[in-house]
Amino acid sequence: MAVLDVMAVEIRRAGRPGDLGWVVQAHGELYAAEYGWGESFESLVARIVADYANDHDPELEAAWIAEQDGERVGCVFCVRGPDEGTAKLRLLLLHPDGRGQGLGGRLVDTCLEFARSAGYKRMVLWTNDPLVAARHIYLARGFKLTGSEPHNMFGEELLSQTYEADLTS
Repeated sequence: MAVLDVMAVEIRRAGRPGDLGWVVQAHGELYAAEYGWGESFESLVARIVADYANDHDPELEAAWIAEQDGERVGCVFCVRGPDEGTAKLRLLLLHPDGRGQGLGGRLVDTCLEFARSAGYKRMVLWTNDPLVAARHIYLARGFKLTGSEPHNMFGEELLSQTYEADLTS
């Protein structure tokens, strides 16, 4: 009889020492390795994380870390959007060690549930066209593409994409 290797997976609120630093480091390392994006991308992530750390309302904003066997393997943030009825999904990331188990979907579901319970009516997100796996997660959860625009960012020509989900249905 074969023994199954079951990994312990947990999605928890960010807040432990090192969580926010890990978010910046993991984004910087993975996006450099997988897409060739450099310091300008890591700097953007650092600004988003710093803004969250310095001024977030825990009733309206939250961040989560996915852990597998006690190691961080993913994250997602829910922050205030451009108006009081809109939340933003930010910084979804899955380390290769955590991929292929549905963790990305679980992180996004956690973010959507929080946004609904906080009273948001819609959620928006901004991404770039090479992030195909993330796009599949968003589309499977009802996000619709609302805009796209070519830009030169992170050292290459990209197509930025904006998605939106209705949280009232």
